[in-house]
Amino acid sequence: MKRIYQSGARALLLLAAVSFVASCGLPRPGPNKREIFEGSVLKQGDAFVVTVNPRVTRATSVVKALGFGRDFENAGLVGSDTISAGDVLGITVFENVADDPLLGNTGQRVSALDEVQVDGQGFIFIPYAGRIKASGQTPDGLRQAITRKLDAQTPDPQITVRRLAGDGSSVTVSGVVTGQGVYPIESPTRTLSGMLARAGGVAIDPSTALVRVTRGGQTGRVWLNDLNDDPALDIALRPGDRIVVEQDTRKFVALGATGAQSLVPFESETLSAIEAIATVGGLNAGTADPTGVFVFRNEPAEIANIVLGRDDLVGDQRFVYVLDLTQPTGVFEARDFLIRDGDTVYVTEAPYVQWNRTLSAITGTASTADSLASTTGL
Repeated sequence: MKRIYQSGARALLLLAAVSFVASCGLPRPGPNKREIFEGSVLKQGDAFVVTVNPRVTRATSVVKALGFGRDFENAGLVGSDTISAGDVLGITVFENVADDPLLGNTGQRVSALDEVQVDGQGFIFIPYAGRIKASGQTPDGLRQAITRKLDAQTPDPQITVRRLAGDGSSVTVSGVVTGQGVYPIESPTRTLSGMLARAGGVAIDPSTALVRVTRGGQTGRVWLNDLNDDPALDIALRPGDRIVVEQDTRKFVALGATGAQSLVPFESETLSAIEAIATVGGLNAGTADPTGVFVFRNEPAEIANIVLGRDDLVGDQRFVYVLDLTQPTGVFEARDFLIRDGDTVYVTEAPYVQWNRTLSAITGTASTADSLASTTGL
């Protein structure tokens, strides 16, 4: 009779343990598939849950276009000897009159005007010649202009003009480059790629490097790899251009049954779902459910309407894209579906994982019940 009573007590304690475990949430990395689908707008939730297929992939494969405007692209090469505002010139005047030269002292035929600064309006001042427009001219063109001005005052003057410093025809290079600084526009550095090479190249992985050029009030950006591949993007530079090389700042979040759960930077210009999973070590072989790979995203209205075949949505919409890697084309869909900045890639756990946790908790509780029964002498 006592043995029967003990068995009944153990059964009651085990039943109580099972009930307790069933009523308490066991630890897990996030929602399961059923809970995610329960959040669909079709079930009065606030997110559109959409299965990825080729049509969805095409509608969502939006990569922000980078490039330069027409003003950048249509600008011709600046001559390496073109004078600009800010340049410093060396000008020498040789006069054929020794007794009473116009610029020098008696007996001095050669007059050297060193470090003549081209002002902000592009002019220089030469004694007896006045203000002369220098910017935009070559040294030879300026030489002819000075000669015409002085010719009426001193017979047949011989003029030489040298560009001593190219501060006026210079650009600024900064950011993640080997050598930041101000560089003159010279024959080898008249284009964007040539100037970057002059600065020592980039100091980061080229696949994550963005090149930004600001000219006046206009700015253009390109990927460094695109610049290297497309000659049309290798724009001609202009004095005053500001070149900045930047590190790509886009990131996505990996959660759930993946090899790592973290904030992950993009490692290339475009990143597919399958590449994003591989970046964090792939699916966890012991816990991941390959039928439950989800991408959470706030989708702009124009794309949301295309994906859903609607035209009434306004503002950003919450979307959950579903990838099933066990389907015949599942891996292809994951390979083609592009991840965007700010996305959350979430992999659910396989159903048996939670079941195993429940059994483990019950087994542990049952052992506790046995110990309790033994202690109480039941």
